[in-house]
Amino acid sequence: MKQHTVIDSPYGPLTLVATDGALSGLYMVGQRHRPPEEGFGERDDTPFGETTDQLKAYFAGELKAFDLPLRLAGTPFQRTVWEQLQKIPYGETRSYGELAAALGNPKASRAVGLANGKNPVGIIVPCHRVVGADGSLTGYGGGLDRKQRLLHFERGAALF
Repeated sequence: MKQHTVIDSPYGPLTLVATDGALSGLYMVGQRHRPPEEGFGERDDTPFGETTDQLKAYFAGELKAFDLPLRLAGTPFQRTVWEQLQKIPYGETRSYGELAAALGNPKASRAVGLANGKNPVGIIVPCHRVVGADGSLTGYGGGLDRKQRLLHFERGAALF
């Protein structure tokens, strides 16, 4: 069973989706790879109390790591990449190549990038912490402006 709600954030409205009570989606307005809304299930705030509380604490600068049950639909490789993303510490970044090497396949940086782009739970599974080999900001499903703002926020810079 799927349910969804929409919450406000400093980065615009966030659509939260739950599958059988576990968070399965966090989507921003205009996000690339955003599924059609008819697949989000009925609108119901019930399963999102803890997710909303943790997101509020994160945006207030009080939470550095999320602890939520997730139900992420993807290929085994995608799920492995998403697990690796959750190991990137708050305020730090990794390159696609570094993630590929951590997965034991240093030549898989392109595949890591594709899996990163399909992450269904942005912010909580911090795909915004992945940058190009030279440290440059590269693609982000929520838009490069949001990626830059999230990274500045995590590094202690004021939101703009």
